[in-house]
Amino acid sequence: MEPARFMSYWLDALALVYFFGVWVLYSRTTDKGFLNRRSLTSEMNLARRQWMTTMSSRELRMIDTSIMIGLQQGTGFFASTSILAIGGCFGLLNSSGRVVTLFHDIPFLGETTERLFETKVLGLLVLFAYAFFKFAWAYRLFNYCSILIGGVPMARDKAPDDPQVIFSVNRAAEINILAGQHFNSGLRGIFFSIGYLGWFLDPVLFMITTSLVAVVLLRRQFFSNARDALLRNNANPDS
Repeated sequence: MEPARFMSYWLDALALVYFFGVWVLYSRTTDKGFLNRRSLTSEMNLARRQWMTTMSSRELRMIDTSIMIGLQQGTGFFASTSILAIGGCFGLLNSSGRVVTLFHDIPFLGETTERLFETKVLGLLVLFAYAFFKFAWAYRLFNYCSILIGGVPMARDKAPDDPQVIFSVNRAAEINILAGQHFNSGLRGIFFSIGYLGWFLDPVLFMITTSLVAVVLLRRQFFSNARDALLRNNANPDS
């Protein structure tokens, strides 16, 4: 193997490892916190629990069912979009020869073989498949949560501090939070697929676009106006 091509393969492998490393690190940072700051997702999980607690005191729960329908519709939309993206990846595989020829005509791009291009497309396909399964499972969990909401005892039948009410509320909240986590994981796959597109041009650009996506997501989770709005009335917002 030529030294230049050998180095190119190693650079591609390094960029791919970097991509997944950044993805895992970002996921853990979102769960654990960053610079002693809680993430926007963590604050929304607290809001989900508050929602379920408030719901238990309502006798008429049309508001709650309407919210659940909206969550399911949004999740279903992204699941359908992921399916379309998977179909687009298969379309790229069918025309890989023409695309590689087009890449060869662009002067500032490195050498790309048809096999390498197909490998990159397969990786993109895996990302969209991962996102689809996350969205599909989130959709089902939101459906389960709707059933659990219907099983929470009515306020007129039980006291708010009744053990059965507390158990039902906590159960519905946990499923709601879990559904939100899977939905966020699916969105994460979509977001990082944008950074993945840089690999089609250059492995170094791949690492740069991956870093940019991670920085944008970190800012939204820990330094965004949305997070500040949730914590505006909190005496210790970074706790």
